[in-house]
Amino acid sequence: MSNVLIVYASKNGQTLKICQKLRSVIERHDHHVTLVPIEAADNVDLNRFDKIIIGASIHYGHHDPAIQAFIEHNQPVLDSKDNAFFSVNVVARKAEKRQPDTNPYLKKFLKRMSWTPKQLTVFAGKIDYPSYSLFDRTVIRFIMWMTKGPTDPTAIIEFTDWEQVTAFGELVSQID
Repeated sequence: MSNVLIVYASKNGQTLKICQKLRSVIERHDHHVTLVPIEAADNVDLNRFDKIIIGASIHYGHHDPAIQAFIEHNQPVLDSKDNAFFSVNVVARKAEKRQPDTNPYLKKFLKRMSWTPKQLTVFAGKIDYPSYSLFDRTVIRFIMWMTKGPTDPTAIIEFTDWEQVTAFGELVSQID
């Protein structure tokens, strides 16, 4: 049994939902998983864990700056352990933008850092127009209109491929 830490930044809850699914998959392999929001990550002793997984969603074109700060501050520990990173964004709803080497947000994020995750993936997120503020709903609808995505202000559309999430959970369960 290994100890696995999942640190996440989730603006609207989809990244947390993905983390919970990953935890259930990883725990089926008799590993212990701890989920920690980025806001509490500085209080965690990373050395207690065998693997560290970091997940972050995109909000207005950027991952949460606290995720980058966490990675930069803890890079030596991250590099010494089995690790993984995943990005959650609606651009990944398109098959051609769902791979780490084709997702513009992930590529931009990784380019700004010297850290190279050992395992990497991108998950499509969710649009939940009714839950957004008027400002967010308007901006996201405009972005969706420009990218030929859904613009119905009453729509709730989950683009996450749960089979892909399960497969990534299986992959990261293989603790070295």
